[in-house]
Amino acid sequence: MLQDLARRLPQTSLLETFEAAARRGSFTLAAADLNMTQGAVSRQIRALEEQLGTELFVRERQRISLSPAGATYLEEISRALSIIRMASTALQVNPDGGVLNLGIVPTFGTRWLAPRLPEFFKENPGITVNLTTKLRPFDFGSEPLDAAIHFGADEWPETEHLYLADETVVLACSPALLPELKIETVEDVARGPLLHLATRPQAWTRWFEMNGLHTDVQPGTTFDQFATMAQAAAHGLGLALLPEFLIEDELRSGKLVAAWDKANKSLGSYALIWPKARRNHPPLVRFRQWIEGAISDGMEG
Repeated sequence: MLQDLARRLPQTSLLETFEAAARRGSFTLAAADLNMTQGAVSRQIRALEEQLGTELFVRERQRISLSPAGATYLEEISRALSIIRMASTALQVNPDGGVLNLGIVPTFGTRWLAPRLPEFFKENPGITVNLTTKLRPFDFGSEPLDAAIHFGADEWPETEHLYLADETVVLACSPALLPELKIETVEDVARGPLLHLATRPQAWTRWFEMNGLHTDVQPGTTFDQFATMAQAAAHGLGLALLPEFLIEDELRSGKLVAAWDKANKSLGSYALIWPKARRNHPPLVRFRQWIEGAISDGMEG
């Protein structure tokens, strides 16, 4: 059975040649990149096509283009080769440790995790952490990640997660804008200029409902990151729902003020999420143990 599998699995050198030729759109240019002759590239591509039983390129005179099958194969192979290259580089750089490929959302990653990572490295000197930042949910099926820190742990098939911390939000605005708004009730908030976050379209609806108001949310300026929205709020553009841990400095300095004197609300929580197949990956086990201790005091500090 293993012999049959080996016969079906193309050599990595053939796949790298195919990827280079597809990327460059030319056997000649691929040959230059790979320090091979054009004839050698052509022979390797033909050998791969014979092994797979399908043509990967359409050959027209002196030009080549990917066939439909070749385009689909390139997409899958490129991901696989990327994983192999990343693992090989990590092993060369750190042969005695391990590598954790971790996805993070920008706000939590830069404001909470990054300042604490030196402590993790101090306790785990053999481990390398590669960080990938993304606003939208990660796809463990197509991205070479061992785990991800994201807001919410729902709708992640075939995964497990570790709750990290609630995200308490502050209704904030600039001190110059606050007197103009005359906020006394939640209805006053609903009439104000509202700033929105693209990745959390239901945030205002949930906040109003948690404060006893069911209303149609007014449209307003939309941002792709909390940091940008916080700057806009500080410059008087409107009211923003911002994570408390993100704007501690701005609140202390007075650049932002809380516009609502009721208790701050938690609209969700952060979680460390990983595919079930990666649960015993040694660097992930160590990171999971460390971060669980690091968040024992909540989001403070």
